[in-house]
Amino acid sequence: MINETIELKQGIKFHKIETNKFKTNLLAIFFSIPLTRENVTKNALLAAILRRGTNNMPTQEIISKNLEEMYGAGFDCGIEKNGDNQTIKFYLESINDEFLPQKEDLLKRSFDILFDIAFNPLIENGKFKEEYVKGEKENLKQIIEGKIDNKGAYAMERCIEEMYKNKAYGLYKYGYIEDLENITSEELYNYYKQVIRTCKIDIFVSGMLSKDVEKIVKENENISNLEERKTKLNEEQKDINEEEKIIQESMDITQGKLVLGLDVTSNIENISYVTMCYNTILGGGANSKMFQNVREKASLAYTVGSNYLKRKQNIIIRAGIEIQNYEKALEIIKKQLEDMKNGNFTDEDMKNAKNLIISTTENIPEEQDTEISYYFGQELAGTNIEVEEYKQKIQNVTKEQIVEVAKSVKINTIYFLKN
Repeated sequence: MINETIELKQGIKFHKIETNKFKTNLLAIFFSIPLTRENVTKNALLAAILRRGTNNMPTQEIISKNLEEMYGAGFDCGIEKNGDNQTIKFYLESINDEFLPQKEDLLKRSFDILFDIAFNPLIENGKFKEEYVKGEKENLKQIIEGKIDNKGAYAMERCIEEMYKNKAYGLYKYGYIEDLENITSEELYNYYKQVIRTCKIDIFVSGMLSKDVEKIVKENENISNLEERKTKLNEEQKDINEEEKIIQESMDITQGKLVLGLDVTSNIENISYVTMCYNTILGGGANSKMFQNVREKASLAYTVGSNYLKRKQNIIIRAGIEIQNYEKALEIIKKQLEDMKNGNFTDEDMKNAKNLIISTTENIPEEQDTEISYYFGQELAGTNIEVEEYKQKIQNVTKEQIVEVAKSVKINTIYFLKN
């Protein structure tokens, strides 16, 4: 596998991942935008509008027909929150030219269609098509209203919202209904033009690539017309609460949702790799302290585990519990945090944690979208760590480092969703 990054223009990069593991090419475009309350809803709506049609392919039916003619190529578009920034992402997957029954330049056609969707949206009377904006506003409204349907995800979202109140990371990635109602087709199109002029753009391709792939991208009219830009993404904000917040909310539910948001305050070298090991021992699998002590031994949780939010240096503990077991479950969870601070975990715990992380890491090159996501994460972080080096950094983590991180962990917010 060969990974190469080429700066096409200031603020616009092309990333090539050459691999012979797949019979498909996967293309991706990422628009990275500073996350604010003013633009979060617009970004989510924009992602939905852009997939509806272009000036060359004015309907989803025509887009689908073009993809079907390309031996059933697949397209997707969505929105993601990356720390204090937001990303509009586009993907197109098509068969590699090597495996076609006759000679065609399917890679070029794939780029042409993907660039057309991202950079040449359907415009009527100087604005986005009214019918599309109206329909997608209704769809987005249903998504925002529907976030309450998954109570576990809702509780985690609410905990993060409380941890980062009035800050970028506390914003819901799909935005807010009260902001959605006031967005017009004209305003959204003007905002889109601003995004295209100023956002950080990363173009990825993974697969068995022809020598002229760089030329295909550079000579595409949509790319050659882009202006250079001095991209300025949000720097990650981090405020440590001295006192833990306790938030309890009621809803018609049968199972309580307990979420703890933790701050990792250590500045130890290789902090993310050490914290990854810490989190995996704490709540990252069936061998973790949370799973074994809260679920198995005490039988207090239907589900329990923890996630590490690397860009924010937070750990989120989640447990589904009987509502009356709130105090007892919280007590045992806090006991696991104290045990980690005191180094009460074994060499076997460390070995299991490292093996689990490395096993997951080894799977990165086995899926094209996962590999692209990995290298896009490296790009956003300003690092260039290959998978093998990543694995070695995990292997090098020591117990002393994990204990140092454990001692720096503080509870920021306790959120409980109850009946």
